Amino acid sequence: MRATAAYSTEPTSQSDEAFRWPIRVYYEDTDAGGVVYYGNYLKYFERCRTEWLRALGVDQSALEREQGLQFVVVRAEVEYLRSARLDDELVIEARVAELGRCSIVFNQLALRAGDVLARARIRIACVDAQRRQPARLPQLLRSRIGSL
Repeated sequence: MRATAAYSTEPTSQSDEAFRWPIRVYYEDTDAGGVVYYGNYLKYFERCRTEWLRALGVDQSALEREQGLQFVVVRAEVEYLRSARLDDELVIEARVAELGRCSIVFNQLALRAGDVLARARIRIACVDAQRRQPARLPQLLRSRIGSL
């Protein structure tokens, strides 16, 4: 599944197909040397997962309001391979690697012109927003992931 003007927003039937989201590196993303600050890759990965949910028709605000559910990152492993710089056009990818009862593991990449700059494995958990306890993934999300 892909999104943005450069990509189709239609889901694909290939389960290994990545969701891709373009990002440009702005001045605020960089350090004094014009290199992307390492923590900003986590922001890029988060934005990609958020847009993936939107493309699946899952509104996180409505999910919290109507079902009392939120998603939280419970584990993040990132490997930094190359530096992104000011004005670079990046593509951030997300692939579902594991689907659990209450969590999803994503394999994510930050790419520049096809070169991998950073890769991550990120586990998000669905939690009851009030109790801060694990909760089952919403059926809507499970069914839409299952149809990919």
